[in-house]
Amino acid sequence: MRQTKKLAVAVTLALSTAGAFAAVATVNGVAIPDNRADFFVKQVTERGQKDTPELRSRVKEELVRNEVLTQEAVRKGLDKNADVQTRVDLARQQVLVGALVNEYVKANPVSEAELKKEYDRIKANISGKEYKARHILVKDEAEAKAIIADLKKGKKFEDIAKAKSMDKGSAQNGGDLGWSNPNAFVPEFANALKGLQKGKLSDPVKTQFGYHIIKLDDVRDAKGPSYEEVKPELQRELQGQKVQKYVEDLVGKAKVQ
Repeated sequence: MRQTKKLAVAVTLALSTAGAFAAVATVNGVAIPDNRADFFVKQVTERGQKDTPELRSRVKEELVRNEVLTQEAVRKGLDKNADVQTRVDLARQQVLVGALVNEYVKANPVSEAELKKEYDRIKANISGKEYKARHILVKDEAEAKAIIADLKKGKKFEDIAKAKSMDKGSAQNGGDLGWSNPNAFVPEFANALKGLQKGKLSDPVKTQFGYHIIKLDDVRDAKGPSYEEVKPELQRELQGQKVQKYVEDLVGKAKVQ
């Protein structure tokens, strides 16, 4: 009999101790479960912060504050307000939809084979030439002609671009536009670029931005970005397509009246 009583006391103590550790804090008799704190910490650490005692202290303060305010809102009957209830229902739906989509993505990831197939499809449609060019953009034609004259006298294209080009993005790189498809530029610029020979300068080219002096550095067959460069974007796109189809299938099977 005495052993039974000791066992009962031990179980009671164990349960009360477990309950104490299961709550991060108690507010007006309401326990805040520690898994709620763990969830908050997980969200923050996934964004790069470290799990530290200071972080958990801040999380605890936030949870306590939220619990106090929630209790006050309930005391005032705001949880019975129709608009509040609607917002709570919509928030619940959003959380569930997010959980469903996350579960689907984990169970149906985009495979390496699917990614490479899509990359090969895109690459097969890449054709034509890519141009490596520089340009200097100025306000009027007279200035453009004066710059061309200076360049023919031996002044460096890069130096003039840095000093005078209105295109500040390329100016700091000596006017360098990198490897580009002509379709990336306005038609006037693209046509002038395609008409240039390697190493040559254009006449002043007027566009909506001003007057350009273009220098063609090199030409090559278009090859497009590498697989590793576009893989993250392809992954997002294909995964999005899978999710969209999944959602459409579910909606299509639903009985909507």
